[in-house]
Amino acid sequence: MTTETASDNRPAGGNAPPNSWRGKYFWLAVIAGGIVIADQVTKHIILQEVGLHASIPVIPGFFHITHIQNPGGAFGFLANQSAIVRGILFLFVSTLAVGLVLWFYHKTPPTHRWLAAGFALIVGGAIGNLIDRVRFGKVVDFLDFFIRGWHWPAFNVADSAITIGITIFIIHVVLGRIPD
Repeated sequence: MTTETASDNRPAGGNAPPNSWRGKYFWLAVIAGGIVIADQVTKHIILQEVGLHASIPVIPGFFHITHIQNPGGAFGFLANQSAIVRGILFLFVSTLAVGLVLWFYHKTPPTHRWLAAGFALIVGGAIGNLIDRVRFGKVVDFLDFFIRGWHWPAFNVADSAITIGITIFIIHVVLGRIPD
């Protein structure tokens, strides 16, 4: 067996190395696609198995699975606006955000794997929630954490991916590891 490389810097056998541009887009598809699939599968299960506003204690007094449908943005932002205003605004903003993050992803060199993974998480999460907005006009949330009187707004897999991706981006900014 030979270890020669092809003229486009691929190892013999056709697999792109993980730090190549083609390998980078493979990982975008894997990470973002995995988030979209996990998000939509979990939401499908919630829609089929848990009635709207029903709550299933997982860790009593701390974590429940609670079926909520959020017509607004994060933390219910704009939930009281008309469905048409919300629909147009959220579809436009979500599409713009996905495009912008994809542009950042494209500009990120393959050597910045964690930053690229963070952007891929954001893209997958944004697409997962965008699918809900197109299908239902609202987002299905179900992860419900609280302690006594303090209650965190319910969220979903897509929201979690976006939060982790943004956290990775912020860490890169704070540590000065953003590529030129």
